[in-house]
Amino acid sequence: MNRRSLDVVLLWAVLCLVGLGVVMVYSASSVNAAAKLGDPDFYLKRQGAFAALGVVALFIGSALPVKFWHDVALPALGIAFLSLILVKIPGLGRVGGGAQRWLQIGPLGFQPSELCKFALLNFLAYSLYKQRDQIRTLKYGFLPHVLVPGAMGALLMLQPDFGTTVVLLLLAGLLMILGGVRLRYLLVSLGAGVPLAVIAVMRSDYRMKRILAFLDPWAHRQDIGYQVAESLISFGSGGLAGQGLGAGKQKLFFLPAAHTDFIFAIIGEELGLVGVMLTVGLFGLIAWRGMRAFRRLGPTPQGYLCAGLTSLIVLQAATNMAVVMGLLPTKGLTLPFVSYGGSSLIAFCFMAGVLLRLSGDSLEHEVSRPTFTVGVLRPLGVRA
Repeated sequence: MNRRSLDVVLLWAVLCLVGLGVVMVYSASSVNAAAKLGDPDFYLKRQGAFAALGVVALFIGSALPVKFWHDVALPALGIAFLSLILVKIPGLGRVGGGAQRWLQIGPLGFQPSELCKFALLNFLAYSLYKQRDQIRTLKYGFLPHVLVPGAMGALLMLQPDFGTTVVLLLLAGLLMILGGVRLRYLLVSLGAGVPLAVIAVMRSDYRMKRILAFLDPWAHRQDIGYQVAESLISFGSGGLAGQGLGAGKQKLFFLPAAHTDFIFAIIGEELGLVGVMLTVGLFGLIAWRGMRAFRRLGPTPQGYLCAGLTSLIVLQAATNMAVVMGLLPTKGLTLPFVSYGGSSLIAFCFMAGVLLRLSGDSLEHEVSRPTFTVGVLRPLGVRA
């Protein structure tokens, strides 16, 4: 990608979030790391290394032509499925936090679900465009694009990973709408999927506890609602400008997962409303640049991938923030680019690199507005 086509706004938004993550991970974890590991810089050093690898992944994603990823769409999807199967094999899969989501190969460990996010979106972008002439049919337009995400979701549920499953199925539905799949097929699959999701929640003790904690965290202040209640206290004590970087109290063994899933609460406590709005604003910039690129690329493989990657980043960020603020039940999803963890940070940086490439390419390959409009509204019955 040449210098002219570099989306500087998108690049700086991602780098600022990565930098914010390194600083906040250190602030949120130093006391805990000193007490439990004897090294207050333990998580800082690891997150710094992850961030460096993430920046490398970002530039790899931005350097390779998008056509390369579409050419390897099927092999990449196959590797993603294989990794989800391998994670259940004793000796390869590792349990963490009550779920078997990690694949351990020697000293290296990663979450296959992070690989699956890009692999699925890349496959759907490639396949929806390839089947564009038959996209309104059940056999070629609907079934392949619902069965593949459904099979991936089933493997994710075996870990179990309910949050990632829901996010991926929502993104698949969004891309199918953009691709022109008949809306009635999607509504039927939604009607079948919602009862299954309800059953999955009701048959799981820990999921039901999360629902109860969400409905009234203060009534369960000392048990299942503890984490959400402490998170709300973090936000409440932050005020407009916050208590100051490093001066937060909730990270002092009160708020569990302060440097991982609930790091947004520490941002609210230490940086206040200003820090919260800054974080939201940076994700808003990513949403704006991604949707701007999608609007220019139109109903093409590049356009669908652009829409999928942008929606993934924004949807996961919004879900994490909503959970931390008590607006959704706990999902176990990280805040992209910010939460501690190598798999998530490196994967999202790589996907941001691909998005950076797409956004840059869109500056040189703008399509007409009518083509875009027809492509998006086709499932609603609009004809060219």
